Order: sequence, then structure tokens, then C-alpha cells
Amino acid sequence: MSSISFNERWRRSRFISGEKASDESVALNHRRIFILPTQRGLGFLALNLLLLLVAFIYNNNLTYLLTFLLASVFFVTILHSFNSLSGLVLHKGHSKPVFAEEAAGFDIHINNPAPIERHNLQLTLKKTAALTLAAHSKGLVTLYSTTEKRGWHEAGAVTIASTYPLGLFRAWSPVQLNLKVLVYPKPAGADRPLPESSSIQSGQGFNKNGADDFYGLHEYQAGDPIKHIHWKAFAKGQGLFSKQYGGEKPTEIWLAYDAAAGHIEERLSQLCRWVIDADRAGIDYGLSLPGHKVAPGHGPVHSQKCLEALALF
Repeated sequence: MSSISFNERWRRSRFISGEKASDESVALNHRRIFILPTQRGLGFLALNLLLLLVAFIYNNNLTYLLTFLLASVFFVTILHSFNSLSGLVLHKGHSKPVFAEEAAGFDIHINNPAPIERHNLQLTLKKTAALTLAAHSKGLVTLYSTTEKRGWHEAGAVTIASTYPLGLFRAWSPVQLNLKVLVYPKPAGADRPLPESSSIQSGQGFNKNGADDFYGLHEYQAGDPIKHIHWKAFAKGQGLFSKQYGGEKPTEIWLAYDAAAGHIEERLSQLCRWVIDADRAGIDYGLSLPGHKVAPGHGPVHSQKCLEALALF
């Protein structure tokens, strides 16, 4: 006997989660579209039943006529509600990696191949976005989902719905587009400078003797010389940082797992911070993790490679 509760079964049902996730485009048809009366629709139905009762008691033909007219509107609206979604094609767009606890954005492309306008479409992930599509047109909506931890983050089902035309029925379709994004570790605070080494000849770390050559950034602290403030980063809204200088020009540094303190997640967060700082400083750096190394380099591609290694460690 299955141990899955009723609530879990309901949450996994096609009404809530849709069909199996796919990387392909999804076309909405009668298998994927569900319709139920809204609260307004139930009130409209109750009013119609009341009118029918009055017509029956008083045998009033005009009341019968009004009742049947409203009933026909009620049932015809079901067809229009279905047509508000039928034929739409959804497929996923590009999603950028984010750091843990940031909101990940997922682009959803919507194609309306039919010669009818689609009014007030509502797409929901964690929040709802609305749009109207003209006939034979395409649209783009970005939905957001807050991440909690590093690794792959799966967004789950996107629900597209409409209450067009009268709000008496809600037509909806849960669509699984296999939305996922890579989440980097949350960067630690900038209170720890980049790791150092006692000898530049070793090819690992910096030598800090002297005060002429720039070798990194750290978060501004009271007492830091004003002339050392990194004004370009401040102007770009990246925060207030102070430049650090050493006596010899740095060659490259290694950001090692063992050089960071704490448990696994704390170490990965610190390494993430160091990768960001080293990339901003424009120096060569390598990443050393247990069982995995990224050779020294610099630039956006190298930074992304290091952050991916941290995310999937």
C-alpha cells in the first residue's frame, strides 16, 4: 500500500504539477487545460437557480426567458475560457546562474499562432505576471524563484491561467518546462583578504612586502587611506572597497579549500568571495578543491568555471 498522503497525491497530480517535464516546447490542448468555476461563476450559477425557482413558483414566462438566457451565457463562457488558452505554445528561454539566496530569473517565451487575441494571460511561478498577446504574436515573460542553497535549482511547474471573458470560469494549465539554474555558493563577507604566501617564487599567493603594487581589494574599514578607495567600484554601486598593495608584482595565487576555515559551506562561501575579489583585481588565480583543481587564469570564463566548480562540489 502506498505511503503517499492524499495531499501529496493532489500536489503531484496533473491538476497542480502538469505532465512530465520536458525541454521541448509545450502546446496547450484539451489534455493540458483544466476549467473550474470561479467564486463569481458560482454566484452567477446560484442566481440563475434562484431565478429558475421564482419562474417555477410564479409560472412567469419572462423570468423563464431571462433564466435560460443567463444559463446559455454561463455554458458558452466555458468554451471561450478554453479558447483563451488553447493553441498557445510555451518554451523556456535563457536563465543566468545566481548566488544562493538570490532570486533566479526564468525567461518563458509564449507563441500565439492563432488569429485571435489572448487577453489577460497570467503566468505564475512564485509570483504572477500578466500579459495580453495579439493575434499571431509572441511574448516573453520573466518569472522569478528564490534560491536557498548552491547546486542545481529546479523551479517546478509554471501555471498559465485566464478568466477571460467574464470571470465566471478559470482555465489553467500547469506546464513543466524543466526550468533549472545553477546556484553558486553565497559569497562570504569581504572581511578576509585574498590568501598570501611567504614566497612569490612558489607561484602561489602574494608577497606583501613593500607598498607599491596593487594586489587585491578588501571591504573598506575605518582608517583605510582615502586614496586607496576603489572609486570605480563605488560609482558602479558594487560597494566600498580599499585597494591593497604589495612590494612585488603578483604572479598568481591559489585559492585552496584548506586555506578557508569552517565547515564545508563556510569554506565554499569564502572561496566564492575570493574568486570574486581576485576577478575584480584582474589577477591570475587557480582553485584547489579536494579531488578537483582549476588551473590559474583570469577573465569571465575562468571565473564562471571556478564558480561552477564551487556550486557542484
